[in-house]
Amino acid sequence: MSDGRVMPPHRVVESIKGVGAPRVVSVATLLLLRHGRTTANADGGLAGRQPVELDETGRGQAAAVGERLKGLPLAAVVTSPLIRCRQTLELALPGAEPVAEEGLIECGYGAWEGQPLKKLAKEPLWPVVQQHPSAAVFPDGESMAAMSARAVAAVRAWDARISAEHGPEAVWLACSHGDVIKAIVADALGVHLDLFQRIVADPASVTAIRYTPLRPFLVRLNDTGGDLAGLVPPPRKRRRRATKATDSDAAVGGGAGVAR
Repeated sequence: MSDGRVMPPHRVVESIKGVGAPRVVSVATLLLLRHGRTTANADGGLAGRQPVELDETGRGQAAAVGERLKGLPLAAVVTSPLIRCRQTLELALPGAEPVAEEGLIECGYGAWEGQPLKKLAKEPLWPVVQQHPSAAVFPDGESMAAMSARAVAAVRAWDARISAEHGPEAVWLACSHGDVIKAIVADALGVHLDLFQRIVADPASVTAIRYTPLRPFLVRLNDTGGDLAGLVPPPRKRRRRATKATDSDAAVGGGAGVAR
């Protein structure tokens, strides 16, 4: 896969009706981190909101992603309140003080929680989850549409706040779950929730999104080993503009990436 270094500039010039000069708008970078592998993942079960913990492999994954995150100036760290996410951050970012965000909690799978996936695959609801997830409502649980809506609302609200408070170089991290991250990515790509099963978010993977006034940009997806330093915007004095394009514009031809 691409190393993800092809990206638009970081400042957004927003046209203001009736004003001749543009206004510079801050754009933060969101890093979505999925928790490391859990005992439920290893056993082929659906954990849901149960208090399952990382297994030995998951702890190793969390420590490894911590090495990749080391040195990144994170403006904020936000997390699902579930223990597997908190354990991941304790290992990946020791010393960080994550803020729990209910909007990032795992989908409420209701009666499906704790069940083997092989058994669930025989349920009448399974094909709906696979092919038409926007219509899936889990028994005694949450709908996938509701999960998507509250997760997207949470990250967009946090991103707007961090952009306003910390400026265009801000990078922040949110630790969450596979289906939650996939739903956020689907929204960023502008695709229907029914297509989100085409997206992959492996344990301890990093996905990066930048929200601009016109559109979000998916900068990286399911990155499990790449260099993350390129996700940090360079200082303003090092920025150059080859064209009059704004950060909301796509780089036609792919762009030049970030030279370091």
